[in-house]
Amino acid sequence: MSAKPAFVPYANEADVIEVGNLAIENRLDRITLHGDVDLTRDKAGLAQARLLHRLLGDVVAVLEAAALPDALPAPQVKTVDNPFN
Repeated sequence: MSAKPAFVPYANEADVIEVGNLAIENRLDRITLHGDVDLTRDKAGLAQARLLHRLLGDVVAVLEAAALPDALPAPQVKTVDNPFN
């Protein structure tokens, strides 16, 4: 776990931060969180909580500074032929 990860919300499709077993994935139109993390009542739990707090604060700041639509359109799904047939 890094103390100050270089994670700019909505900046790219590549950044992933892990806190415990919780992955925070950067996307251009969304931030995806999956997995789990135990915020234990100790120094390690405090460090993880602070990191999550800072990351989510950054997400909120970006969202508050943007002109947002009511909802994103559904993603376009493209079907491709199976290359193994």
